[in-house]
Amino acid sequence: MIKSDEAIIESARVNLGYTNLTSPIDGVTGIRQIDIGNIIYPTDVNGLVDVTQIEPISLIFTLPQADFVPIQERLSQGPITVFVDSQDGKQLDQGTLNLIDNQIIQTTGTIRLRAQFPNKKHLLWPGQLVNARMLLDTRHDGLTVPASVVQQGPQGPYAYVINPDSSVTIRPIKVAQMSEGQALIDSGLSANEQVVTDGQYKLQPGAHVTILHGRAAEEAAAQSALQAPIP
Repeated sequence: MIKSDEAIIESARVNLGYTNLTSPIDGVTGIRQIDIGNIIYPTDVNGLVDVTQIEPISLIFTLPQADFVPIQERLSQGPITVFVDSQDGKQLDQGTLNLIDNQIIQTTGTIRLRAQFPNKKHLLWPGQLVNARMLLDTRHDGLTVPASVVQQGPQGPYAYVINPDSSVTIRPIKVAQMSEGQALIDSGLSANEQVVTDGQYKLQPGAHVTILHGRAAEEAAAQSALQAPIP
């Protein structure tokens, strides 16, 4: 009789277990899709609720295929650090690149990558629009100029360099990278050289310029923006 009662109790425990749903992952639940009193069936397309893993979280992003070889070479040396920023430039988290897709998307000439972030502060959220940056190399004593210095011509990028007599000369340059309003120069410019940062469309080689500072420079930049030709 005791064994029979124990079997009934065990059967009741099994049946009760079918009334509990356990998520296979740790995450955050969304808005429930079924209300109390609704009838559900095993064939229903929608579940009771969506569970999304937040900590850690992954980000999938794309880069031009030209970046594939430098990334692959750097990855062979060790993990690649990835920074993720909000649309207004605030850094949200720092993670690691953990996957490069196995093929180039030929229609767009890009490759997909995936990075993982700890997301301890939960600043990253599924569906959020963010910007990703990868750290491939650190250059010490690099030469940078404002991005507005760099001009594009038939022979490639160049800059207007100011000579000692205040005349300007066109100088071909090689740009390693442009980011956050700054251009990293590989060659063509030297430290302490003066370059033109605004109003290049008015210049010709040999023209003389006046260096402005402070408020005068701000007023000249505003005036130049109004007069700049529409591309």
